[in-house]
Amino acid sequence: MLGTIMVYARDMQRSAAFYGTHFGLQTTGEVVEGLIELKAPDGGASILIHQAAKSVKLGQAGVKLCFHVHDVEAFKAYALTQGLAFGSTHQANGYAFANVKDPDGNAVSISSRAFRTAA
Repeated sequence: MLGTIMVYARDMQRSAAFYGTHFGLQTTGEVVEGLIELKAPDGGASILIHQAAKSVKLGQAGVKLCFHVHDVEAFKAYALTQGLAFGSTHQANGYAFANVKDPDGNAVSISSRAFRTAA
């Protein structure tokens, strides 16, 4: 299930306002864990706005598709049997994620963030 689209932005607040104003996504605009989360009122995929590094070429590599998985390592192992090798697993604030590129070089991530338990 596609759960989150990560958008890299030079100005996080401006980008959050754009998606909220023009596409009806809901947000507090608060930066939490380095991200601004926008939720679809109908329960569709959410958007996370992430500060773009200077090296990110926006308009070419400004979006990362993030798929929700319960177990990052198990998903990576299964994907490898299908010929898809993810990069290293990273730990962040109670969840794990790993990255890969699609055939066109677009960024894709698997993440257990949606399933982490509250501390």
